Amino acid sequence: MSEVVFRAATSNDIAALHPLIERAYRGETARAGWTHEADLLFDTRTSAEELAGLIVDPARVILLAHDGEALIGCVQVARAGQDLAYLGMLTVEPTLQASGLGRRLLDAAETEAVARFGARRMEMTVIHRRAELIAWYRRRGYAPTGETRPFPVDPPRPELDFVVLEKAL
Repeated sequence: MSEVVFRAATSNDIAALHPLIERAYRGETARAGWTHEADLLFDTRTSAEELAGLIVDPARVILLAHDGEALIGCVQVARAGQDLAYLGMLTVEPTLQASGLGRRLLDAAETEAVARFGARRMEMTVIHRRAELIAWYRRRGYAPTGETRPFPVDPPRPELDFVVLEKAL
């Protein structure tokens, strides 16, 4: 990787952003990295329409990571309360996982949460079966709150329940 540049996504980025997210979370391409959900979920992670809605929502921002012209990662930050932000959709190009980019995206997201939303805390949800990923976030200062949330599917799938992690910013 050369110099990585971070910036907020615009609607012009959806055509590149959507396939990056799908590659990183679902299907065979996701297996090139260690943070995929390909063994747990088989549908799409998101849609171009959902991304378009997130991008225009003033209570959210999707930060993109570019290496030159290549889109190599993203992360969503959302206002979740007066001093609380939510981190989601942390995505790294599967072949670049374990390169330090995820840590850099996390740092950028935390900085953005403070600057854009005045957040003093950041929370996230992780599927409870993802012990290795939870351990990665714990090493970066996120701690389980004791709260769990259902995975948003109908009918409910308790094996996919989320644990809530939080960090003071």
